Amino acid sequence: MRFLGINAIFHDPAAALVVDGEIVAAAEEERFSRRKHGKRPVPFSAWELPEQAAAWCLEQAGLRPEDLDGVAYSYDPELTRNAVPAEDPRMAARDLGAASKGMAGEDRDMAAYWEDLRTTYARRAPSFLATALPGLDTAQVKFVPHHIAHAASAGLAAPYRDSAVLVCDGRGEAVSHLAGHYRDGELTVLATQELPHSLGLMYEEVTEHLGFLRSSDEYKVMALASYGEPRHLGELRELIRTTGDGGFRVEPIDWRGYAKPLRRGQAWTPDHADLAASVQRRLEEVLLELAGWLHERTRERCLTMAGGVALNCVANTRLLAEGPFDGIWVQPAAGDAGTALGGALHLARAHGDTVAPMSGADLGRSWTDAELAAWLTTARVPYTRPADLADAVAAELAADRIVAWFQGRSEYGPRALGRRSLLAHPGHAANTDRLNAVKGRERFRPIAPMVLAGRAHEIFMRGPLPSPYMTFVHDVRAEWRDKIPAVVHVDGTARAQTVDPVREPLLARMLEAFAARTGLPVVVNTSLNTAGRPMVDDPRDALECFGSAPVDVLAIGPYLVRRQEVRTS
Repeated sequence: MRFLGINAIFHDPAAALVVDGEIVAAAEEERFSRRKHGKRPVPFSAWELPEQAAAWCLEQAGLRPEDLDGVAYSYDPELTRNAVPAEDPRMAARDLGAASKGMAGEDRDMAAYWEDLRTTYARRAPSFLATALPGLDTAQVKFVPHHIAHAASAGLAAPYRDSAVLVCDGRGEAVSHLAGHYRDGELTVLATQELPHSLGLMYEEVTEHLGFLRSSDEYKVMALASYGEPRHLGELRELIRTTGDGGFRVEPIDWRGYAKPLRRGQAWTPDHADLAASVQRRLEEVLLELAGWLHERTRERCLTMAGGVALNCVANTRLLAEGPFDGIWVQPAAGDAGTALGGALHLARAHGDTVAPMSGADLGRSWTDAELAAWLTTARVPYTRPADLADAVAAELAADRIVAWFQGRSEYGPRALGRRSLLAHPGHAANTDRLNAVKGRERFRPIAPMVLAGRAHEIFMRGPLPSPYMTFVHDVRAEWRDKIPAVVHVDGTARAQTVDPVREPLLARMLEAFAARTGLPVVVNTSLNTAGRPMVDDPRDALECFGSAPVDVLAIGPYLVRRQEVRTS
């Protein structure tokens, strides 16, 4: 049977296709529209239908809209009724966020207005989808509760037959958290947390307070936390606490009492780093307590996780190291984009399909060698086709050149996993600042190592290995820190991606060739994009990024484009 999943309610619009229980395709709309997270200026900052992503998913499988057995929309508008008391000022402020500043006297009315508008939009989603996908029967569109879709994206896609499942994000229809377990493909929900209490929204608030973009830059708070001390932890333990029944409470917090608010681009101070460290540490503690409660009730060996909070790789690592579960699997598209996949998997399972585990995050678009050559020829870009691309790229990296790497199907989710990446030599500390300058990012942001799976244990410890999706951090062994300084964060950790030579033969050959030249089985890996732009997806994106950023070499399919040759042509 054939099921399409759609996310289009808060941010990160996406589509995914599951056929006979197999994941065929998944993509975020931002890769087509080039609007990061699918956001437009307020008031049209959400609810964007993933029209191009959905059409591409169907095209990938040779299907028409009328061929579908069901469409999952990962939000159920009927669950929003009376979800949040209209008089609760916390939810008003959190719903309005930055869009409603200066409207304090009308917050409650405006919050109710936006909630009604969101619900109305969701109810009309079937007709909107039928317009976007001509031939679709609106009766085929089924509403899947937001957190059920998140849970399915983890529990049904994971390599475990049975698992506990923990979902934690900003909000769904009426809740911000779900805890339960999957057994033989069936979900049992054991606990949820009603709004306005939300760990995700709390983290969004501090993200905005620190001068970053909420619902987008939370990972920057996680990075900044490494520079501070959690000196506010005692107070936050009183304000953010678990309740012993699988839930938690988040009291109103005046962040100005801990550090002055920053405007975007303003320099942070030790006070801001200490606030980030305190919030990060308290989040980790709460997740440990929630996981402990869940383990006591399920006795499962393994935990699967989804929701935006599950992208906090520092918290995930502590949860594995100190928590009760033997194994943890995190959905690589854990944010709202992943609910498109989860919704489709949920419908497939509900209709009796046996769902296969997710084999990788390479679920997006790709191009043939001939198509890539045509793009390069049309752009009048000189290129070569080396006999051994992996060895040629390794030589460029060993010579300390930055390489834009565009290979195969693009990744689903926020992590660059060797399909759309910027690569560099990890042995030169200056490459951290160099790459952050290329990407226009803050200097405190770390960059990640890509490592041969068979050599990872020599270099990294504490975090799980293998780690193919960059959802955990690892301690770098002391004897390696001076050898690969570009990828070692200020706290001695790195968010490593391990490369399996069976699944990623080209990447593995490149790493082996680089190791033969340098003695280092590691290269720097960060996403192929510049500040404020979505990750590169198609050849046009790759050529535009290469043309506008100080990148030395573009490895696109089997071809190499060298900046020096472009300049002299």
